Amino acid sequence: MRKPLNIPIAVIIEGPKILISQRAPEDSFGGYWEFPGGKVELGETMEQGLIREIQEELGVQILITRKRMIITHPYPHRTIRLHCYDCQLTSGEPRAIECADWKWVFPQELAAFTFPPASARLIQSLQNLENNSE
Repeated sequence: MRKPLNIPIAVIIEGPKILISQRAPEDSFGGYWEFPGGKVELGETMEQGLIREIQEELGVQILITRKRMIITHPYPHRTIRLHCYDCQLTSGEPRAIECADWKWVFPQELAAFTFPPASARLIQSLQNLENNSE
């Protein structure tokens, strides 16, 4: 069995909203929404890969503030391990460079978007956090 594919993703928080991006139509899960991030290149740490991916996908700089959780999710073709990091935008305005679109959304709005199944636990934790702060 192949070992899980490790993918760092960013929960970019600005005020009460979270940045999500839409996968390009030709990608796996094309058209689905996601928390931006991607594969780590050889020689990069998870954090370095995440910072690079966010710059490439959205043209912005981020500061990683903490590791929120790790989610391991089996898909038929490969198991993935999402390393979820809370981040802040430090410079730039998001642009759809290597994604189809992007949006700032409130946590309770996440359910209105279609995400890959691996994101379900992260979405639930973000919605629970908001519900507990009201």
